[in-house]
Amino acid sequence: MIKQVAGVAEVTDADFADEVLRAELPVLVQFTAEWCGPCRQLAPVLGAIAAEEGDRLKIVQVDVDRNPRTTLAHGVLATPTLMVFRGGEPVKSMVGARAKRRLLEELADVL
Repeated sequence: MIKQVAGVAEVTDADFADEVLRAELPVLVQFTAEWCGPCRQLAPVLGAIAAEEGDRLKIVQVDVDRNPRTTLAHGVLATPTLMVFRGGEPVKSMVGARAKRRLLEELADVL
């Protein structure tokens, strides 16, 4: 089970379309796994961004081991992969953990 972070919901194959593709706000999806060290490093960064930018950006996690359909559908080959969806379409993709400031810089054009 991936560690839950305040402000970051876990999404599954079953509810990905409702929670991400049909969301009103842009959605940052972290494709993650229990065994992924960089994913654990990224968790508090995502929690902090969720707290600050929650009115402009929804942040969710998808466990790649438990949700293979969503993982394969979006071509995720590494963890952590971060994808931003807007209007049901992926508009940005990043691989690897980042510091908060760098991640916010990379997200500036989609917020």
